Amino acid sequence: MFVDEVEIKVIAGRGGDGCTAFRREKYIAMGGPYGGNGGHGGDIIFEVDTGLHTLLDLRYQKTLKAKKGENGRGKNQHGKGAEPLIVKVPQGTVVTDIDTGLIIGDLKEKDARVIVAKGGRGGRGNTAFKTQTNTAPDFSENGEEGEEKNLKVEVKMLADVGLVGFPSVGKSTIISCISKSKPKIAAYHFTTLTPNLGVTKSSNGKSFVVADLPGLIEGASKGDGLGDKFLRHIERTKVIAHVIDMAATEGRDPYADYILINKELENFNKKLLNKPQVIIANKSDISTFNNNLSEFKKKLNNPDIKIFEVSAATNKGLDKVVDYLAEILDELPDTPLYEEDAFESHVLYKFKKEEPYTIEKEEDDLWVIKGEKIEKLFKMTKFTSEEGMLRFARKLRKLGIDEKLEEMGAKEGDQVRILDFYFDFKN
Repeated sequence: MFVDEVEIKVIAGRGGDGCTAFRREKYIAMGGPYGGNGGHGGDIIFEVDTGLHTLLDLRYQKTLKAKKGENGRGKNQHGKGAEPLIVKVPQGTVVTDIDTGLIIGDLKEKDARVIVAKGGRGGRGNTAFKTQTNTAPDFSENGEEGEEKNLKVEVKMLADVGLVGFPSVGKSTIISCISKSKPKIAAYHFTTLTPNLGVTKSSNGKSFVVADLPGLIEGASKGDGLGDKFLRHIERTKVIAHVIDMAATEGRDPYADYILINKELENFNKKLLNKPQVIIANKSDISTFNNNLSEFKKKLNNPDIKIFEVSAATNKGLDKVVDYLAEILDELPDTPLYEEDAFESHVLYKFKKEEPYTIEKEEDDLWVIKGEKIEKLFKMTKFTSEEGMLRFARKLRKLGIDEKLEEMGAKEGDQVRILDFYFDFKN
């Protein structure tokens, strides 16, 4: 089964908890803190496997979860970091964060890999908090939560030339003639249900990859037929080759077919029309071919677009098409599929200074504090020790939360909530 798009949830591993321990050995007075740090949580990594051509393995995995880092131990023993969860994907896979719309990775290179979710750092043990003023800290940290993301994973095939056209115009026959690809060929619409790739070679030995895309119809860019499912595979191609039934064996107007297919390409992605195009006028062995071709050229009236007369059934004229495509592909530069600002790593977030938290009043005496930094601090704090709670309170005060609450009208005894933790406000 060919699966080229899935949506999954990924949860990177949580960091291991830090340890609160003290050195207690005979003849060693005032041994001091002795707790180790927790290990790093496991990352989730997508890695290209050139032997894969489908996302079938991911289709039934709704959630991918990496392992947690080991907890720190006494005697300053740090926890072991968790091994990353490596997921194999086909070459040409694009990974997008659904919530932000930004691209995490475009895995078009042979050995490409990308971290799609980073594991949380390990919590620090109490040894890490030792200072000159606090030589025996009685607290440590919980491990940081790993990143949690909703991802769209899609395969966009790596091909130099994309064959497009209505169903049953001869695309599958052409690719079977010019390469060793063996697609299913039959005299009915939508015989081809999956894109086919074939490597072809010109008369001077230059090779390139051709993709036969399932037949497009009117409305394909909006979901009709199979077009919306497979149009993405033409985005990487350098040249678009229109295969047209110039003999009009099914009663359609060849020029109208050409215009309609270009309209569907434009509706899907306007950049597709900027790609070089060639026209493969197929079925030259049928009597109506010549008259239709003459009318087509008059209506097209564009000498810059090369038209090839071929018969896929008899293999006539296909060698000239292959040689021409090999020639122009040599002259075309590699252009990136996406602009840099579409990638997560190229977005600049700090355009202006913003408070790392928000405070909202939900009820008469309940104030809710939200914010990634605050919630992270809360999750990593161990409230089992009084010293840990005091450190948490000092952190909130340092961030200006106490002052902000007073400014907003909070009174002594009002309840304050961070996630599911409630405490009383004190001036």
